[in-house]
Amino acid sequence: MAAEPATVAQAALAVLLAAEPREKIRAAREAARAWRAGRLALVFDVPMPQRPARPDRPELLPPGRMPRRGKGGSERGRIALLHALAHIEFGAIDLAFDLVGRFGVAFPGDFVTDWFGVGADEAMHFALLGRRLRALGSSYGALPAHDGLWDAAAATAGDVLARLAVVPMVLEARGLDVTPAAVTRFEAAGDHRSAQILDRIYRDEIRHVAAGTRWFTRAAESRGFSPTAHWHSLVDHHCRAAIKPPFNNSARDEAGLSRDFYLGVAPESGL
Repeated sequence: MAAEPATVAQAALAVLLAAEPREKIRAAREAARAWRAGRLALVFDVPMPQRPARPDRPELLPPGRMPRRGKGGSERGRIALLHALAHIEFGAIDLAFDLVGRFGVAFPGDFVTDWFGVGADEAMHFALLGRRLRALGSSYGALPAHDGLWDAAAATAGDVLARLAVVPMVLEARGLDVTPAAVTRFEAAGDHRSAQILDRIYRDEIRHVAAGTRWFTRAAESRGFSPTAHWHSLVDHHCRAAIKPPFNNSARDEAGLSRDFYLGVAPESGL
């Protein structure tokens, strides 16, 4: 039996090296519990892998080869959407722990608290979606998926400001824009349980975007950058095409992601 992780980096690595969903969920939850209980030293003694371990399924396809899915009205369309969201949450577990293991040495312990907590949330979200898929007669891995989320992480592996700018402040913030409409579609189809799960995820993701915005702002200011100007520069380099309306301005405001950020790179439109 492998020794239990004794440091923050070892705990993050254990999550990244867990391929099977149950093991990744367990490792994520245990890392968050161990940190809260004071059982992990704030030490960064092992490197993070270039890519996390993945299960045999789902089959990973290039984004351009992914089959089109419906809006969620039919049961088949709802299953496809839930599967896509489950895959996003599965990848988000790794993103949170990689952020700590790769960059945490430059931050105080509160950084670990926030992002280990985010990682545990993502594990819970994945578990909820996986359970819902099984209740609908499917399962995680039954449909193909793409690894675009981790590709964004790999592209920002050398710069914590780029990682924070792209992952929570662009990609996760996009989830705030589109999830309310998905909840409405599930409710209209009578799938109230799925709608409840998506609404729970939506509420948690506001906190996650808030954590990303807060740490980006602190880190940018500590390096002498204007947060909004530097964010614009990073987004221009990495993912300008991902900034597009409509924006859920109320949720973004709640997360502290002010319009000075994203309206500087996209026309105004919002909920």
